[in-house]
Amino acid sequence: MNNRDIDASIAHVRRQSFLRALAGFSMFSLGDGITKSTAGLWPGIAVAAMRFGMAALGLGLVLLIRQGLSGFAMPRPWIQIGRGAAMTVSTGCIFMAFQVMPLATATAIAFTTPLLTALLSALLLRERVPLRIWATIFAALAGVILVLRPNFAALGLFALLPIASALAMAWLMILNRQAADLTPPLLSQFLVALLATPMLALLAFAAHLTGEPAFHIGMPSWSLIARTAVLATSATIGHWLVYLATVRASAATVAPANYVQILFAVTIGWIVFGDMPDVQTFAGIALIIGAGIWLWRNPPVRP
Repeated sequence: MNNRDIDASIAHVRRQSFLRALAGFSMFSLGDGITKSTAGLWPGIAVAAMRFGMAALGLGLVLLIRQGLSGFAMPRPWIQIGRGAAMTVSTGCIFMAFQVMPLATATAIAFTTPLLTALLSALLLRERVPLRIWATIFAALAGVILVLRPNFAALGLFALLPIASALAMAWLMILNRQAADLTPPLLSQFLVALLATPMLALLAFAAHLTGEPAFHIGMPSWSLIARTAVLATSATIGHWLVYLATVRASAATVAPANYVQILFAVTIGWIVFGDMPDVQTFAGIALIIGAGIWLWRNPPVRP
């Protein structure tokens, strides 16, 4: 195989990975709207725990049918626990953010994931971060400030929840690369759901014990259970597609596919919840997306 064929093969893998990630993040958009609709019904962390519990049951059943008991394994447990913890933090933070912030705002801030992924890739995968990438990061941070400005005054530190979620998601994408050769995709997703469920449940219970009304866990309604089941299904499919994408290509290459979420977030937020971003918020979103696209076209390289 000559160099031209190799380059064409690499480009083909990257395109396929990007399309898989695009489909996966589109599924997340559906789940975001459902999560937003649970505001006032149950605490966000509790909804996240139920969502992952349902996913773990479903994935575990499929795994048992396809591979039997021998299919349940946990190679390199600390990496798997790290993936579960990263998913716990990312999902718990973004679920709470969706319940207290406009959908488009929380989603836009979470779009710093590609930039944070690039930084973690530099630290953990030894990818070089040139000066232009640092400039891109500062541009994205300026966009985050524009998006956050009205929410920080109203919500205080709760407005930082999407940033915490983005950082945890970037960490998850890096760990997915580390776990790529350890487990097949089905087992990988099962392990994340299995480990995230008790972590989220413990966090939800701890928050419940604070006595804050927003964290009170009452008996869930059938409507909430049904919404969470749809959320679990769509999110599991989405995570599976994103996982497949990240193990085939650079995490920094795949991550920008999540920009499709902002289109759905603005549309759902406007039509369903009556939240239309103002001009400054759109300017911030444009900066974040522009920075991410630049990063996608100029990714860090390994020495």
